[in-house]
Amino acid sequence: MDALEITQKLISYPTITPKECGIFEYIKSLFPHFKTLECGENGVKNLFLYRIFNPQKEHIKEKHAKENVKPLHFSFAGHIDVVPPGDNWQSDPFKPVIKEGFLYGRGAQDMKGGVGAFLSASLNFNPKTPFLLSILLTSDEEGPGIFGTKLMLEKLKEKDLLPHMAIVAEPTCEKILGDSIKIGRRGSINGKLILKGIQGHVAYPKKCQNPIDTLASVLPLISGVNLDNGDEYFDPSKLVITNLHAGLGANNVTPASVEMIFNARHSLKTTKESLKEYLEKVLKDLPHALELESSSSPFITASHSKLTSVLKENILKTCHATPLLNTKGGTSDARFFSAHGIEVVEFGVINDRIHAIDERVSLKELELLEKVFLGVLEGLSEA
Repeated sequence: MDALEITQKLISYPTITPKECGIFEYIKSLFPHFKTLECGENGVKNLFLYRIFNPQKEHIKEKHAKENVKPLHFSFAGHIDVVPPGDNWQSDPFKPVIKEGFLYGRGAQDMKGGVGAFLSASLNFNPKTPFLLSILLTSDEEGPGIFGTKLMLEKLKEKDLLPHMAIVAEPTCEKILGDSIKIGRRGSINGKLILKGIQGHVAYPKKCQNPIDTLASVLPLISGVNLDNGDEYFDPSKLVITNLHAGLGANNVTPASVEMIFNARHSLKTTKESLKEYLEKVLKDLPHALELESSSSPFITASHSKLTSVLKENILKTCHATPLLNTKGGTSDARFFSAHGIEVVEFGVINDRIHAIDERVSLKELELLEKVFLGVLEGLSEA
């Protein structure tokens, strides 16, 4: 089965987060020689398939036993859940349609196309050396993600089954397949700031202390400010205000307080502690309350790592493109792999229609992505 055929089947399951809809049974049927582990909570389901290739060779067994060396464990990872399709599609979002060189359907790009490509590559992989190949899938990436990939990796750690390397098949490319590899992601810090004032009548400003005026005086030091200078792979960390609220809704009463909600997407150079230190310095003489919560930590995989190098080689060979290594975009499940010390990168199809009406993926992309993934498997197994 090729990537297109598998992706068509995957799209036909209406797996809106966290519904799994029986899709794992279909995927398991493709891999009868793989062992399976499943876990989940709160309606979330996770599937882990794995197979040790060539364990029967006695001389290799003896060598590994003597040197206490395990075969390389590589994992493909992804999610089978999708966001709600919405209205005004040209066709049923869960009935895949091929039209003018594209496959249409919810999840075509994000990320059933990527999953279909690595499932097909895994089916066609036949290494000559010891190699542990696994596939990790979750039904909760688009949602909170608490009981998805994170939970499965914790279970794998308990069973000593954590992979050494992983590719998450997120749709990373911008204009052509092969133009971008995510070698890391920025962290995310959520914050709430309350500036306090004295409520009163607008006609008697000397008896009031308007916290909106107070906030305005320091806003240039907060809104959109760069918290560091970034580096080769990370943009400067930036604080972005997402909501402001103050007052009772009356036009003659000044507010007692103003509340500001914000988020900081940050590199390795900025932490929750350094952000707090900066804001406390800006607000030091003002009556305020500050809350910060880190929802994800930044990470990066070395640009010269074996995984990155093999992936780049196969992209150049198959797609005739030189990928840009970057950390742009939001958070992803790759962060959970990194937290366990797993070498992880993200690579997948073009992302111009993700979460959009009439989501689609190029048939040529699916074909090329499958070849890239198979090339990566072969390259790692021969290393």
